[in-house]
Amino acid sequence: MKGAMLKVFPDVQIIDICHHVLGCDILDGALTIGMAHKYFPPKTIHVVVVDPGVGTARRPILVSGDQHYFIAPDNGVLSMVYDTQESFSVRHITSDHYFLRPTSNTFHGRDVFAPVAAWLAKNQQPMSFGEEINDPVRFTLPKPRAADGKVRGVILKVDNFGNLVTNIPPDMIPQAFVPDGKFRITVAGKEVPKVLPAYGEGGPGEPFGILGSAGLLEISVNRGNASRVLAAARGAEVIVELL
Repeated sequence: MKGAMLKVFPDVQIIDICHHVLGCDILDGALTIGMAHKYFPPKTIHVVVVDPGVGTARRPILVSGDQHYFIAPDNGVLSMVYDTQESFSVRHITSDHYFLRPTSNTFHGRDVFAPVAAWLAKNQQPMSFGEEINDPVRFTLPKPRAADGKVRGVILKVDNFGNLVTNIPPDMIPQAFVPDGKFRITVAGKEVPKVLPAYGEGGPGEPFGILGSAGLLEISVNRGNASRVLAAARGAEVIVELL
């Protein structure tokens, strides 16, 4: 993919965000780009290839957002991006003279998305790649629910360290983030006894909550793996009881 970009535009600057998205996992890809893109400068072009439908009739798309561009398959992988934009336009990439030839049915990252990104970086003319569409595929992430003094959420992601990223924002559980706050956290039925301000304050093998870099409640183990300690994976229930 990098070679395909450099052949079109030798001066293009290429930065890898992540190569650890779970294979064919559109939700993991959506979370990764949704959390990362805001830290890049205006006019950055993000190539997001999590594409289990490669070679099928699914559409390749180019999204022009508030400040950034996104090139991806139209399979929902940009769902979190859509949620962060005040306005955006989506184009179905149909101008196939930008594609590499021959075009493989198994590697559109190299033959479609990479060269399109390079041509966009070179000419800055998104309208040249195809017509606008108004029905991109998108999905809604699971939302935490509050009732009867409890907030119920789920694990959205297990990162490479085994940290469990929940979908619970701190404003739903303020007691958990103040000294002497009264609360109880359970993950997959197992208690997490405390919330700490930093990873290094946790004891060996001890699970704890923390406000993670995504701005959400995260469950961690200092120098350990919370997913293994708690036998919890993505989709596991998280309950915060406010006492």
